Amino acid sequence: MSDQSRRAQKKALTRAHVRETAQRLFADRGFDAVTIADVAAAADVAVQTVFNHFTTKEELYWADRTPWVDGPAAAVRERHAGVPALTALRAHLVASVGHYVERLADPTGRCTVTDLDRSPALQASERELHHTAEARLREALVEAWTGPCPEHPVPADPRTTAAVVAATWLAVSRILVTQPRSPMPAPEQAAEVAAATRALAERLLSGYEAGLVSSATADESARALRAV
Repeated sequence: MSDQSRRAQKKALTRAHVRETAQRLFADRGFDAVTIADVAAAADVAVQTVFNHFTTKEELYWADRTPWVDGPAAAVRERHAGVPALTALRAHLVASVGHYVERLADPTGRCTVTDLDRSPALQASERELHHTAEARLREALVEAWTGPCPEHPVPADPRTTAAVVAATWLAVSRILVTQPRSPMPAPEQAAEVAAATRALAERLLSGYEAGLVSSATADESARALRAV
């Protein structure tokens, strides 16, 4: 193994150790009660070492816990050939909302909800992450509709439609995920609540998708007639 590889491996191990130590402390004491100095002491590293890997305490809390930030955009970009962007996005979001509600049966998932309830700072950082997810999804949809090989039918105004879809579909998903948090169902009820949430997500997003596809088809037909 080269010196560069060893350094990269050591850096990755240190990062994982700091993250695991911090998240254990957050679970034991609550996010707001833990400082970066506490994390450094418990991990037996310098405070600067923590900051070398994580710029803020919020970043440290959310590390490796936020596949939902990139997931929607990835579902659009990595969809199979011939699958419309909205169809891929709907399938991803329906599966995701069910998954996150199912996690209320798990102690780790329930702990995350408790952490959020106790910390306005975490609630604010969660909202910022949702804004990031929205921006990334918007970019992915614009690429799907205006890129080198755009799918058909394409909305008459792809950028506005992408912005609306990203904002509304992710807002719906967020509501469906957060609503069951208060009050949380008993662990044995989480699967039933998740199934109902998944079914509602499917009905809502299927309706939005059908409306958008119908509108895009009409727009494309109108453009074709004008070109004749």
